[in-house]
Amino acid sequence: MATLGDIGVAAAFNLLSAFVFFIAFAVLRLQPFNDRVYFPKWYLKGLRTSPASSGAFVRKFVNLDFRSYLKFLNWMPEALKMPELELIDHAGLDSAVYLRIYLIGLKIFVPITIVAWAILVPVNYTNKTLELQLKNVTSSNIDKLSISNIPLESDRFWTHIVMAYAFTFWTCFVLLKEYEMVASMRLHFLASEKRRPDQFTVLVRNVPPDPDESVSETVEHFFLVNHPDTYLTNQVVCNANKLAKLVKQRKKKQNWLDYYQLKYSRNNAQRPIMKTGFLGLCGQKVDAIEHHEAEIKKLSKEIAEERERVNKDPKAIMPAAFVSFKSRWGAAVCAQTQQSRDPTSWLTEWAPEPCDVYWPNLPIPYVSLAIRRLIMAVAFFFLTFFFIIPIASVQALASIEGLEKVAPFLKPIIDMKFIKSVIQGILPGLALKLFLIFLPTILMIMAKFEGFTSKSSLERRAATRYYLFNLVNVFLGSIVAGSALEQLNTFIKQSANEIPRTIGVAVPLRATFFITYIMVDGWAGIAGEILMLKPLIIYHLKNFFLVKTEKDREEAMDPGSLGFNTGEPQIQLYFLLGLVYAAVTPALLPFIVIFFGLAYVVFRHQIINVYNQEYESAAAFWPDVHGRIIIALLISQVALIGLLTSKKAAQSTPFLIALVVLTIWFYTFCKARYEPAFVRYPLQEAMMKDTLERAREPNLNLKPYLQNAYIHPVFKEEDEEDEFDFKSENESVLVPTKRQSRRSTPAPSRISGASSPSLLPEVVPEHPERAS
Repeated sequence: MATLGDIGVAAAFNLLSAFVFFIAFAVLRLQPFNDRVYFPKWYLKGLRTSPASSGAFVRKFVNLDFRSYLKFLNWMPEALKMPELELIDHAGLDSAVYLRIYLIGLKIFVPITIVAWAILVPVNYTNKTLELQLKNVTSSNIDKLSISNIPLESDRFWTHIVMAYAFTFWTCFVLLKEYEMVASMRLHFLASEKRRPDQFTVLVRNVPPDPDESVSETVEHFFLVNHPDTYLTNQVVCNANKLAKLVKQRKKKQNWLDYYQLKYSRNNAQRPIMKTGFLGLCGQKVDAIEHHEAEIKKLSKEIAEERERVNKDPKAIMPAAFVSFKSRWGAAVCAQTQQSRDPTSWLTEWAPEPCDVYWPNLPIPYVSLAIRRLIMAVAFFFLTFFFIIPIASVQALASIEGLEKVAPFLKPIIDMKFIKSVIQGILPGLALKLFLIFLPTILMIMAKFEGFTSKSSLERRAATRYYLFNLVNVFLGSIVAGSALEQLNTFIKQSANEIPRTIGVAVPLRATFFITYIMVDGWAGIAGEILMLKPLIIYHLKNFFLVKTEKDREEAMDPGSLGFNTGEPQIQLYFLLGLVYAAVTPALLPFIVIFFGLAYVVFRHQIINVYNQEYESAAAFWPDVHGRIIIALLISQVALIGLLTSKKAAQSTPFLIALVVLTIWFYTFCKARYEPAFVRYPLQEAMMKDTLERAREPNLNLKPYLQNAYIHPVFKEEDEEDEFDFKSENESVLVPTKRQSRRSTPAPSRISGASSPSLLPEVVPEHPERAS
């Protein structure tokens, strides 16, 4: 069991490691050849150019201004200077609100830490329970600062109950103010945002089949009938996954061709040779340039054939479409209402912005989504509850006793005081961190299989499951596998009525493991985040081997994005640990505060200078963040109830049950009061924005803007130089129908055109409404 000295050594070691990382980052970011790695966002915005390379040759690679190294930590105040409104304009609302999660951590835990250390730590430490009564239970000095050091049936437990109320009320107050603030920021952002295609567009799925008409004609007729004044155009969804795969393969081959051509241009004496077998390690030797030119030619032919098939084969057209409207108001009405008597057809939802669309999932039939999600729910259940077995094994091995059993020859080294402190303070957290390294990729694959149609929804689903996994395995699993199993010998020797008492003391003892986990995963992880070793190495490899032009250099920069699916669940684990142990083991709280403080500064720097967010969801993830902090509160209250019961203070549990009820009421209140702002778009706001736009641009024609906004990227890339002849929206468009009965479809189809044999004289012109 780790002592205060061991924790101190581990804390010093981790702080020193983080400090070394910060120094390395401060030095690397000043070098001219690393500028595009540590400031890529400014290059992408066109606001930064490569540092001047005049003068000595060495100046092109090394910063020789030694005065700049003296201010190696000046990036911290610089990261805090940008106001929040400017940050939203620079990086988007998603990034700004993501930073507020770390800020909430500071707002919640700084006052809680001060109060807990001022009140709870003296109350806990002034007892000698662990020394006198429970000599047969493994304990450490740090546990004397926890509730474990208070004797049974003590009146001092009322202090913990009062503090639980104080911590809960303060947390709820902060959450209420933040929810109100973020909801206001979201509405203001949507009102002030520039025109985007998704503001006017709805994704329609489960379009009923019509034997007489195509999907596009069916969609157009339905919306001309049911939304005659607001419907504008539609773009059907096609299954271009195979085509996209071929285009990706051709791009990969083209990159290799560029590499070999560059290699040959540097050395004309010998043509580059490659092997055609697995990973280029075996197989026939061929001319690399000629081989890749032939492969590209072959793929180009296949792409042309597949493109033609997608355009002509009716089976490639899916029963779904992006439907655009003349106004935001019209889109809001359609997205938020039921379209037909059959609730399983003509299903509408807000379309993601074009860069947020996850195109491979759009062709998935809607009827299969429920089956896919059931399969993934079962798979996630088994993944979560069977993963605890290897985690428990890792935790057992990542201890002094475990290492001595596996490798007894290391005992002399392990018994050295410094080595022992490092092992107990770092190894358990590091082992768990390494064991979970592939989990985010697995969860993202599962989310993609479920069929979500936007990158933001994929990340939110993966984040939800990552959080549940952390809750069950990292938190509950570490407590059970660590605390309970470590005390197994004690349980066997005691009578049955003594077991609850021992559990009540043993569970808080696991705080030492979580302290080490926070230092390894939190402190060192944050320092590694800003150092960016992996992007640095990859960029320089690309720059050395592949970059020929300035465009190549821009493509070599990969700034990445926040990674909501991994970052947010990890933050929530720290909220959970802080709230659970606030009234139990306050010694953990300073480590939480240090994490949130470092993370806020580091991620503010990364968002300003590095990350380029792929999409903008206007903080749609905030209700999930709020709900998970509430779950952490409830878990902390239930854990305290169980702990006090084991300490024979059951008479006080009704007071904590009332606290649980109040917390649930608070959650339902916030959900009813603020969550609608994150799932629906107020018609009043839509109409207001439309009215302002009509006043500013009375002759605006939205059809050219929306006509091809949701075409699959593989078509858009090849057609980007084509010219489209759009008709004016105010023209009367005759749209014939192919149906035998036309009573339910007053407007004929625009797509079939006037040459259709079913064109009849009773056509109705499209409403000559001005675009709004």
